[in-house]
Amino acid sequence: MRAAVRRARDGLRRMRDSFRRMRLGTRLALGLGVLSLAVFAVVGTALTAYMRDYLEQQLGEQLKLIQTVQAKDAAAHGTVRRKPYYGWYTAVYDVSGGSVSLRRPADVPEDTRPLADLARAMAHSDTELMRTARIDGEGTYRLRGCEVEPGVVLVSAAPVEGVEETVERLVTVQVVVFALALAALVVFGRRMLRRGLKPLSDMAHTAHGIASHDLTESASRLPLRADGRDGGREVAELRTAFNTMLEHIDDSLAVRAEAELRLRRFVADASHELRTPLMSVRGYADLFQYAAANEPAERERHLARLRAEAARMGVLLDDLLLLARLDAAEVEAPLRPEDTDLTELVQQAADAFRAARPDRPLTVTARATGPLVLRLDPQRIRQVLDNLLANAAVHTPPGTPVTVEVTAAGDAALVRVADAGPGIPADHRDRVFDRFYRVDKARTRDRGGSGLGLAVARSLVRAHGGDIGLTSLPGATVFTVRLPARGLTDP
Repeated sequence: MRAAVRRARDGLRRMRDSFRRMRLGTRLALGLGVLSLAVFAVVGTALTAYMRDYLEQQLGEQLKLIQTVQAKDAAAHGTVRRKPYYGWYTAVYDVSGGSVSLRRPADVPEDTRPLADLARAMAHSDTELMRTARIDGEGTYRLRGCEVEPGVVLVSAAPVEGVEETVERLVTVQVVVFALALAALVVFGRRMLRRGLKPLSDMAHTAHGIASHDLTESASRLPLRADGRDGGREVAELRTAFNTMLEHIDDSLAVRAEAELRLRRFVADASHELRTPLMSVRGYADLFQYAAANEPAERERHLARLRAEAARMGVLLDDLLLLARLDAAEVEAPLRPEDTDLTELVQQAADAFRAARPDRPLTVTARATGPLVLRLDPQRIRQVLDNLLANAAVHTPPGTPVTVEVTAAGDAALVRVADAGPGIPADHRDRVFDRFYRVDKARTRDRGGSGLGLAVARSLVRAHGGDIGLTSLPGATVFTVRLPARGLTDP
């Protein structure tokens, strides 16, 4: 049994593989044939069932009409003297007293059990009964019983052979007609499909030729024929879409090449930034080992430098990890939004800035009336504010004034961080938000940072649905943080 099932499964699998290897036109023609066969089967079954019901209903009506006449004859003479048609049977039964007896003379078949059963059922029924039964030696008959008078039942039997023959002829005609129609549909449909799919075959041939050429060549495009023989509007649209796809692929390859170049530059910058603290850690570790053996008093100083370099490397790695998570925001969004007063958050960042840099004059201006409550991640927006303030302090001379302004602009909340420093040169403004980018290439990392602060700030703001803008002139450099109005909530 298992072997038979396995062989059947293998046969089905081979048939499926063979079907998949067929040409598209052949598969469409076969699919059309299967669909048509299903439609023909449904139509034929419904038509046959309807015809059978109709003929049986007509036979029943004929029985009823004849029994009306036979009932009068049975009431007048006690029995039915003759049957109406050849092959029909009629019998009168006495059903009083709980027994069923046939009145004579009677025109009945040799097997009278179906007629007697119907008469017995009529003894317990007040309505006419009709059923279909098989009479041995005669075939299938339609039986109908009615009460002639109390205790007397008339049973008539009509053969259904004529109904069956009519239905069989109808089925035969349907099979022949549907088979011829199906064969014609498959043959002519396949030809029409081949003719309709020929432009697609030409396109496939052209596409194979394109695969061996440069996409930038003008010949690597599918031509649009102007003679109207290109397969119709759908094929023309497909040709246009294919050419557009080739152009997009060409553009995507250029973008990919640029992205690979930026990735290589980013990896090189990240390696350079990580190498410096690692080399410092190695150097201070060697000094710590020397001091532990020869200069015990120097151990704490070298250990402090080790901790500082490790902390600096940890901050750099945290920034890189945060940027990676923001780049994959569709998979994992590192934000925990809650209702936050933006004005209060700015004031907290300003207080921390003043405590860390008491020599830097800082002014905070809030132009919003009342609390400015937004739906945001307070820790991440605080990180943005800290990075912008630190950037203003690092890249301006000591004592340069810094101002922070908070406003509500109808469809957005704005935070402007401005300083009166020397400004950013015009050829560097477009790249200040790039990762590891420094305006002053010669400044030290202790003073200038890793070059990730503004990149992290812009990524965090964009993760909130906002953006950061920059305007810079000598004496006025302004970073503007815009947060969308959809994050605003009523205080």
